[in-house]
Amino acid sequence: MRTNRKFFKRSKFLPIDKFFSNVLYDKKSGYYSSKIPFGREGDYITAPNISTLYSEIIAIWIISTWEIFGKPKSFNIVELGPGDGGLMRVILEVSKKFPEFNKSKKIYLYEKNKNLIKKQKNILNGNKIKWIQNFKRIKKGPIIFFGNEFFDAIPIKQFKKVKKNVSEKYYSLKKDFSVQEVFRNATPNDMKLVNSFKTLKKLKFIEFPKLGFKILKEIVSRVLSSNGCILLVDYGYENSRNQNTLQSVIKHKRNNLFDNLGKADITSQVNFSLLSEFFKKNNLKVKKTITQREFLKSMGIMERASIIAKKMKFSEQSNLYFRLRRLLNPKSMGTLFKVILAYKNDNSDKYYGFK
Repeated sequence: MRTNRKFFKRSKFLPIDKFFSNVLYDKKSGYYSSKIPFGREGDYITAPNISTLYSEIIAIWIISTWEIFGKPKSFNIVELGPGDGGLMRVILEVSKKFPEFNKSKKIYLYEKNKNLIKKQKNILNGNKIKWIQNFKRIKKGPIIFFGNEFFDAIPIKQFKKVKKNVSEKYYSLKKDFSVQEVFRNATPNDMKLVNSFKTLKKLKFIEFPKLGFKILKEIVSRVLSSNGCILLVDYGYENSRNQNTLQSVIKHKRNNLFDNLGKADITSQVNFSLLSEFFKKNNLKVKKTITQREFLKSMGIMERASIIAKKMKFSEQSNLYFRLRRLLNPKSMGTLFKVILAYKNDNSDKYYGFK
């Protein structure tokens, strides 16, 4: 437990978003600074690790959206939190089959972790890609932002609400170096912010992605200044509820939140109703949130699997459909993961995959 001290640095009390930022992203001791979390050898597997079909569908959606935008000759694509680079690798491979699109695209990867950037560069070697840590380097013109399991990895705040009085959860370090939770009065600005969302009005326990919204605010600004949109796929729920969704995983198994700090992944579920309200408050239109299953099936993943399967041996076909089930099964990723699309007001309402 003595190792807990390094995540508090010189503070005795930290709001939980700051504490988990230290645990996950500290340059020396943070989780993402010390290991590659993806794949069988890591702690969890994402949809692009399960099947390249997922990545192909994202690629086709991006190309379809480029067509909706009128096939502009210069077109910006920004992946948020590109993981191990596997998703973008498939997108680039698919792009080669569409020469006009391939020539127009400009790829940016929004990534702050040096270890992951190194891995991404190894996988994506030879492609024209720019790695960015802010959005000011993106050239003018139409733009798509997209992220797979990006938002759930950004630390959240937690609040307790009694009528309109709001208190925030902090962690403190005890003398024996164990961590305990305490509630302190929320700042007036945070109280005002939390109370401004209709989605949260009836809740007594609130999870609020203040850091995530700060990043999205910058993205929204960029979308509003051009013809653009943002697509997010993430683990989460639609109906706001009084629930602590913080969870920790190590080696593909659940982990006690305060065990293996700096060695285990920590995430929270995304409140898609809150996310939708945020986008609307910031002058974007929002499509109705759908499940990953609905999105992938409406984009033709079953038809694509059928075409590929014809060229495969039986054992390869079995593996293909086993992986496909993991992506689509209602008891697995199919409905646990949701998809949201926000876009500028003067865009066409016709986006593939959404009604």
